[in-house]
Amino acid sequence: MLSVRMAYILWLPSLFGVCGLHRFYLGKFGTGLLYFLTGGLFGLGTLYDAFTLPDQVREARLKYRYQAALDAGDRAFFRRLGLDVDQSEGAARTGSRKESVEHVILRIAKKNRGLATPAEVALEGGVSADDAKEHLEQLVNKGFAEVRVRRSGTIVYVFADFLDDETGAQLEEM
Repeated sequence: MLSVRMAYILWLPSLFGVCGLHRFYLGKFGTGLLYFLTGGLFGLGTLYDAFTLPDQVREARLKYRYQAALDAGDRAFFRRLGLDVDQSEGAARTGSRKESVEHVILRIAKKNRGLATPAEVALEGGVSADDAKEHLEQLVNKGFAEVRVRRSGTIVYVFADFLDDETGAQLEEM
C-alpha cells in the first residue's frame, strides 16, 4: 500500500534535480515524466508537491482501492461509496445497469419491427446462442411471441406488438 513516508523519500531527490520519482510512485506517470524532464516544473511543482503530498497519497490510495474493487467486484466497497451494486461487470464504471436478456430481445424486436433471431439476441445480449434461443422459447411459451418462418426460410421469433404490415409480408403464411 502507498505510504506518505515513501512518497516523501522519493520526493527528496527533487531537491537535487532528480524530480518526479514520487509522482511515478503514486501512479501519475504523465506528470512524473513532465517533472523529470522539466526539473519539477522548474522547481514550482516540486514546491507544490512538498505541501500537497499527503493529499496526493490519499487520493492515490483511494484510486488504487477503487480499481481493486472494480477488478474483484467488491460489492461492500461500492455500497460504502453509495453506488448501486446490482450492476454487471463494468457497469459501475458507466453507471448503467446491465440489460436483461428479455429486454435485449424486446429491444431487438422493436428495432426489427417485430422480429428477433437467436443470433441477434446472442450478439446484442452477450449470451450464447443456446441461451438466446432458450430465452426466446420462454417468451413463446408465455405467449409473448410465436415462431414463424421468413420467405427466405429463416426461422424467426415474431412479437405481434411490434409487427408492422411490411415485416409481416416477409413471413410465410401458417
